[in-house]
Amino acid sequence: MYSRYQLAKKYIRYYFTALSGKGHGIHSPFVYDFICKVLNDRKKYDCYHDIELVRKKFLNNSSQIKVMDFGAGSAVLSGKERSISAIASSSLKPAKYAQLLFRMVQYYRPKRVVELGTSLGTTAAYLASGNPAASVFTFEGDELLSGLASDTMQQLHINNVNHITGNFGTTLPAFLQDTSVPDFVFIDGNHQEAATLEYFKLFKARATPSTILVFDDIHWSKGMENAWSVIQQDPAVTLSIDLFFLGIIYFNADINHKQQFVLRF
Repeated sequence: MYSRYQLAKKYIRYYFTALSGKGHGIHSPFVYDFICKVLNDRKKYDCYHDIELVRKKFLNNSSQIKVMDFGAGSAVLSGKERSISAIASSSLKPAKYAQLLFRMVQYYRPKRVVELGTSLGTTAAYLASGNPAASVFTFEGDELLSGLASDTMQQLHINNVNHITGNFGTTLPAFLQDTSVPDFVFIDGNHQEAATLEYFKLFKARATPSTILVFDDIHWSKGMENAWSVIQQDPAVTLSIDLFFLGIIYFNADINHKQQFVLRF
């Protein structure tokens, strides 16, 4: 993975070269609509306050738990015993991005939502709150973390989340064989090039024109950047949006030529 210094340099370059997030100079009606109605929606939705209170409790919880990491591991944490506060600090998606995912689900109204990488459950809570009528399936490798995420849903009175625990390599293919096509997928699990491309392959095989894939930490490492580049160039992908910390993929057939955007957010 890149060092903090390397990542900071990349972010500065991104910030000054990305297109303005205000929509100026955007000639794609689809992307302009996304910017105006989703990216720049500044409304403070009720669920924001409640979910952020749960995040705050986790950040203040010094209890130690033993966790099993099936992915690339943590850039900050080492060893199997970690405090809940340290996990929350390093693993939970920042509110800015988790709330963007909420707005995307709210706007596009997917019926089946998948998240790879539950951690303590705050992002799953945002996804579920975006469309309470949707079925959300969140995958977590570690049993203790999955249990804590389940507690998060109970605290927030969220009842449309299904928790699937175990190694993604086993649980995900089995899930995709037995379920309807996911409409919206957030991939925040194994941050390795080969695994990311395998997840893309699995979901692409089930994708429809309305399917949206969101990849976390696309500039986290050289391998993740390689994976993101391959995904962008795939013939099935009609539109990609790079927000630096998130990459968004569309298969929308109404977009009749491949479009790639880097937007400041």
